[in-house]
Amino acid sequence: MTKPMSTTIPTISRRQKTDGPNHHLWNNHGTWWFHGTIHKPDGTAERVRVNLATRDEAQARRKRDNIISRFSTR
Repeated sequence: MTKPMSTTIPTISRRQKTDGPNHHLWNNHGTWWFHGTIHKPDGTAERVRVNLATRDEAQARRKRDNIISRFSTR
């Protein structure tokens, strides 16, 4: 039996167990990265890594929030 394709939008999840202010963020030798998993309507998932091109934590949080908001408003 095949699973019917969902009509829902992709969502982002995370592997971290904390809800802290740096969820989805990773500092790699001073440069901040966004790490997340996008769950697609067809049941598949894709890990996403985006270099935020900043060493500033506050700016990294703003850029992360912008990435997440793209998926929240669909």
